[in-house]
Amino acid sequence: MALHFELVTPEKLVRSEDVHMVVVPGTEGEFGVLEGHAPFMSTIRDGVVQVFKTAGAQAEEIQVRGGFAEVADTGLTVLAEHVGE
Repeated sequence: MALHFELVTPEKLVRSEDVHMVVVPGTEGEFGVLEGHAPFMSTIRDGVVQVFKTAGAQAEEIQVRGGFAEVADTGLTVLAEHVGE
């Protein structure tokens, strides 16, 4: 099974895809999210979101600044104030 991941800024939907795992820079520390993770919300700090497309794959890194992350039954949504290109 795959985790549905969405990365959103106030301006646009940056990414919407099914992935293996995402590591998010939470304000209380980094946390990893896999399919079936318990629902919760967290604020995020400036840092790097790591996206693993498959198990054992090299992480794709996406710079983010501020925002929130929400894990729900439908997957993970990261609402970032800014996403680096």
